[in-house]
Amino acid sequence: MEAFISRKRRKLSSEAASSSERKDEDGDGESTDFKLAMLASLCPDWPQDILLDSLLACEGSVERAADALLLPAKTGAPPKRSAVNGYQSCLAWFARPPEDGDVRTPSKKTLTQKGKTLHLFAPEDVEAHTPCSIIHNFLPQDIADALLRELLDEAPSFTRETFQLFDRTVESPHSMRFYVDSLDEAQEQKTRYVYNGSYIADVAQTTPEMLKVSALVRGAVNEEIGHRIQRFYPSGEKLKFQSPEEWQPNASFVNCYASGKESVGYHSDQLTYLGPRAVIGSLSLGVAREFRVRRIVPTVNAASADTQGQIAIHLPHNSLLVMHAEMQEEWKHSVAPAQAIDPHPLAGNKRLNITYRCYKEYLHPNYTPRCKCDVPAVLRCVQKRAATRGRYMWMCHSGYTPGQTGCSYFEWAAFDDDGRPPWAEGYKGNVNVPAPGNETPV
Repeated sequence: MEAFISRKRRKLSSEAASSSERKDEDGDGESTDFKLAMLASLCPDWPQDILLDSLLACEGSVERAADALLLPAKTGAPPKRSAVNGYQSCLAWFARPPEDGDVRTPSKKTLTQKGKTLHLFAPEDVEAHTPCSIIHNFLPQDIADALLRELLDEAPSFTRETFQLFDRTVESPHSMRFYVDSLDEAQEQKTRYVYNGSYIADVAQTTPEMLKVSALVRGAVNEEIGHRIQRFYPSGEKLKFQSPEEWQPNASFVNCYASGKESVGYHSDQLTYLGPRAVIGSLSLGVAREFRVRRIVPTVNAASADTQGQIAIHLPHNSLLVMHAEMQEEWKHSVAPAQAIDPHPLAGNKRLNITYRCYKEYLHPNYTPRCKCDVPAVLRCVQKRAATRGRYMWMCHSGYTPGQTGCSYFEWAAFDDDGRPPWAEGYKGNVNVPAPGNETPV
């Protein structure tokens, strides 16, 4: 948080104040435990969780954290604990909201700790510390209820995806269905588009309520994209490889989590038909669940990757989460099993989730490379290998289909600054070729 509450500071004891100032001037060398102990002595009425959040929001300054806590709180009381969803505090509660026109960058401070989960509720915290933004109460209640009822009628027809993982056939821990906007497109998806190395037999036409809501999602997501570029990206410009075109959803996966036990593990969404720096709009209906994210750590030693903590974002009913252009290349996400859930009046124990996506015409299987198995190759991004991190590649994915072994096909992918491949109209040149000597991504 760059800007903090600006008011006359409350006097600390001379010993505590001088000690705090000296440590800040000396490079903030004291341990977090020591600072927490000092802050607790100054603010004995506040719980440890609040003290830690205040310390993080004030960038480790004990004096500023104490000032923020001892000033009259805007809400009149500290945040409360939630028995079901876990304690989630708002870091921005301790800070002054940004002025209009302020340019900010996503926080580079690592707030998470190995083996720990940082819970975020407030939209301003979510956008500052993750590659996402969230809109609560997104739809009018009658539209949200109509869409939820429609999806609950659809859910019994959903299936569980099966795929090959090493020498085992694995079934996804939740059910899903794929939707496109017309019957012609649905038929083409069954015969031309490949997912996890095989064709999807069950593709449905987008339902009437889903199609109605799609237009609302489109407007909101484009507004959020513009907001993030202006407020969080360097120089107020889009990211390299991010498309400058308007985001237009034309396909969606709908996931059903029938109980708190159903989940999905950490993963990044496929980029094959979305292209680099893809943006996805995810609408949650029904039971509230935790959406967890963690940054992918580039290393040369795989054993030390993904060793930092994770961030949990609370997704209540009727919330729209926008996964921005940083997400799929640099972060992984999951929906964790829930030990306890609060049933929803309409959905019971179910959570329905629509992930609206923008398929690019120039990434149609007619144009993309095919592997030696004569199957459209999958587009992936190097995430962990520091030497080639951020490079894109076309690979065979047939080995993920039960009963198939796949081939060794591999080809580096080329995209210009706007994420267009060489065969796309308006392609401006090959800017994603690996440096000499980096022939393999793993």
